[in-house]
Amino acid sequence: MSEPDEFLIPPYGGRLVNLSVPDEEREELHARAAVMPCIQLTLRNVCDLEMLAAGAFSPLDRFMGRADYHRVLEEMRLASGALFPLPVTLPVKRDVGISLDAEVALADSYNNLLAVMRVEEIYEWDREHEARLAYGTTDLRHPTVAEMNSWGELNISGRLRLLAPPQHYDFRPLRLSPVEVRGKLAALGRRNVVAFQTRNPLHRAHEELTARAARSVDGALLLHPVVGLTKPGDIDHFTRVRSYKVLAEHYYDQRRTVLALLPLAMRIAGPREALWHAIIRRNYGANYLIVGRDHASPGKDLRGRPFYGPYDAQELVARHEAETGVAPLPFSELVYLPDEDRYEESGRVPDGKRTASISGTQVREQYLQRGCALPRWFTRPEVASILAQAHPPRHRQGFCLWFTGLSGAGKSTTAEIMAVKLLEHGRQVTVLDGDVVRTHLSKGLGFSKEDRDTNVRRIGFVAAEIARHGGGVICAAVSPYRSTRNECRALVGADRFIEIYVDTPLEVCEARDTKGIYRQAREGRIKNFTGINDPYEPPHGPEVRIDTVRRTAEENAEIILSYLIEQGFVLASPLSNE
Repeated sequence: MSEPDEFLIPPYGGRLVNLSVPDEEREELHARAAVMPCIQLTLRNVCDLEMLAAGAFSPLDRFMGRADYHRVLEEMRLASGALFPLPVTLPVKRDVGISLDAEVALADSYNNLLAVMRVEEIYEWDREHEARLAYGTTDLRHPTVAEMNSWGELNISGRLRLLAPPQHYDFRPLRLSPVEVRGKLAALGRRNVVAFQTRNPLHRAHEELTARAARSVDGALLLHPVVGLTKPGDIDHFTRVRSYKVLAEHYYDQRRTVLALLPLAMRIAGPREALWHAIIRRNYGANYLIVGRDHASPGKDLRGRPFYGPYDAQELVARHEAETGVAPLPFSELVYLPDEDRYEESGRVPDGKRTASISGTQVREQYLQRGCALPRWFTRPEVASILAQAHPPRHRQGFCLWFTGLSGAGKSTTAEIMAVKLLEHGRQVTVLDGDVVRTHLSKGLGFSKEDRDTNVRRIGFVAAEIARHGGGVICAAVSPYRSTRNECRALVGADRFIEIYVDTPLEVCEARDTKGIYRQAREGRIKNFTGINDPYEPPHGPEVRIDTVRRTAEENAEIILSYLIEQGFVLASPLSNE
């Protein structure tokens, strides 16, 4: 590998993009921005803007225009030819009311002005086409593919001018730009830099792996955890960063370690994402990247199969090593040797030697969810304490029961019984009924697809907040569209979202209809009625399917309760607190 001063050349790691406005122009531009049309950015957009403004996406200096976007999808390259594997776009709704060559203000969810864009391009994009090429799937269990359903139909692009970077009030000393990280790495005086991409807490095996990787190339280690958007259901970044700080300060060699935070919005795109991570870390000064097995994987699809091959990411990064200047270091599996009190690569352990290891599933299910302490050989005691504080046993964690089915299927009746059953078992629970939410949170919405999706997303947002804070929530809504339900699954977190399909035939629902709503829909007096003149899309893989024809609502509630007990969300005995 080249010396640091030599390998920091365009397009990766050269003169970084600078979108900041000079001080003498900022006040005047800020005043103009206050009266411009304003686009409120999503958290993903804000993360992308921050990365663009800092130069972390260099050579990209804007949300992608049409030529960049299409070439990235087809060839993983910008229009200039520079390697760039994933789209970074700013989607807007068709009715947003912007025009070419006009300036628009970009603000965060609190309406803080962040930047101004001169709109140079407005172009349509195709969700399915992007999903298939960028993520390799149209399966709605992929969290980003599901999220895309809520994005606007048009992408806009143009020159960006940064008024103020997004504000962060946490871990400020660790929120370092690429230039600042390079400076810290240069001060360590190491020729090589190994970057470690992480969105999970670090255990002893990770600690040993990363330290060994740095020593293997006589390099520095850049611990670079993602603190923007990660996989839904991941442990929050506050908890993770607290654990990284403990390790960096007390267990890593500070003469060769830099800890910095990365405000990246991950796409969970497997191999393409790994290559993207390599390019980003190159901009931060690294020339090696530890690429894990199933790197940036969303897990399994609807059929229970992995979205990507276990080594696809390592192979793609290696294939482009000469162009990016970043070599992959494989994430070797380490096991603990109890008799020698040390870790070793699994392939180098002699036959018959006693070993110990704990999988991620075991960490969650056998230790954290049961409130059991992690063993010291597996996790540093300080990290175990932080995780125990933030990760209570499963029966104290939040969850969401999402009832879906036709109108009259029996969702609300079963949901009401479930609420009582859960209270009996010591779980506090909130019921969000679709009709009640329409009255209080969605007044004024109609029954078009867009309005229905808006109503369901609002239910999903509230449910996610309740579950995040440890509460149980029961949602009972027709929620007819599969993609929107999967958006809610991603929002809540797949590991605590239980989709319950109330599988009642249409003719039974009509026979139960005492208000005559189905009859009015068939007569054309009610438009967009699900099951009659608007489709209902049954779930492909619900966690629970209930039959309201052959079973009573109480029998179905018992089935659901048994599932919750089996998953650990509810204790078997209603009299037990532990």
